[in-house]
Amino acid sequence: MLSQPLNCYKVLDLSRVRAGPTAVRQLSDWGAQVIKIEMPKEDSDDDDDKTDRSDYQNMQRNKRSIAINLKDSDGLRILKQLVTTADIFIESFRPDVKYRLGIDYETLRQINPRLIYASLSGFGQTGPYKNRPGYDQIVQGIFGIQTYKICILFCIKVWEVLCL
Repeated sequence: MLSQPLNCYKVLDLSRVRAGPTAVRQLSDWGAQVIKIEMPKEDSDDDDDKTDRSDYQNMQRNKRSIAINLKDSDGLRILKQLVTTADIFIESFRPDVKYRLGIDYETLRQINPRLIYASLSGFGQTGPYKNRPGYDQIVQGIFGIQTYKICILFCIKVWEVLCL
């Protein structure tokens, strides 16, 4: 088997939803050793396991995973132990969350000075909206993109009715 260009890099993936997992999937496709850090599943009678869905499996392909409770001191100790040998750390928390958990760049840099730290958030790391959650629909609504998309879909539907 041919050597992949990123096979000598170890990535800790704490990203969620779409942007982060997509970026990290690309790194894993190029050979990076990715460890997906997930929150433990809560005990419930809910049979809807999101990890069984094809979209989730596609986003997380080529990744190993471990469930770590970051709200627990033992969980944080395990994560920080993984940071000692990691090359890249990717997270998508709101800025206030990573500081509250003690997994911000300044803290982790003390554990591993060569760590590359990538932080993804909907509204950036500074500014008045920095601590707001930023999912695609929220951002589209704030900037009016959703309205624009609805208008386009409406126009396409009108065209179909009139012309077909």
